[in-house]
Parts: sequence; structure tokens; C-alpha cells
Amino acid sequence: MEKKLLVTAGILGALSVVLGAFAAHGLKPILSSNELESFQTGVRYQFYHAFFLMFIALIPGLTEGSKSILYILVLLGIILFSGSIYILCLDEHFLKTKLTAVAFVTPLGGTLLIAAWVVFIFKIIKYFPNN
Repeated sequence: MEKKLLVTAGILGALSVVLGAFAAHGLKPILSSNELESFQTGVRYQFYHAFFLMFIALIPGLTEGSKSILYILVLLGIILFSGSIYILCLDEHFLKTKLTAVAFVTPLGGTLLIAAWVVFIFKIIKYFPNN
């Protein structure tokens, strides 16, 4: 499980750098300042959670089951939260559509990311019960 977490974290981290650079250089002339800020928010949260996955992988006291639950929550959260933001910012410019229906999954993705942090807190409290 640790390898899976670390490889996924690496992929998500690398994609964050690529997408951040793409936004700063390629999208700046295309997107409005609000769209660019939203896109960068998606990149930032993706990057934060790539580090979170690395951290999860390196905690020896977490069980495989706990790591698996956290992996799923974080990965789905990033896909739904950041992915929907990317789509919402880019669809009108590149796909020439208005996929506004995608907006409903952004808060769902955020909720999954919050859930991952809450599960993490409870697992750490359980692992360190007397401290």
C-alpha cells in the first residue's frame, strides 16, 4: 500500500506542477482572472493532498485498511474537487460548451477531502491513545 500511495502522490504532485505552469503561462491570456484563480485553487489543493498521501504512506502506525480508506477518500476527493474546477474553467474555452452541471461535484470532492482529514485525525488519536 505504501508504494501505491507514494506513486500516486508522485503522479499527482507532478501533474500539479504541470497544470500550475500551464495555467501561469498557457492559460493566462485565455482565462479571466477569476477563472485563473479558480484553476490555481484546484492545483493548490491537488498539490496539498499529494503531500498528504506521501505523509499517510510514511506513518508506520496506520493499518493497511486505514491507509486504503484514506487513499480512496483523497484520490476521489482530488478527482471530484480539482477535476471539476479544471473542467469548469476550461470547458467554455476549449470544448465550447457550458458544463455547469459539473459544479455540483466540486463540494462533494471537498467533502471527501475533509472526510479524509477527519478519518486521519481519528486514526492518529486511536494510534496514540495516551499522549
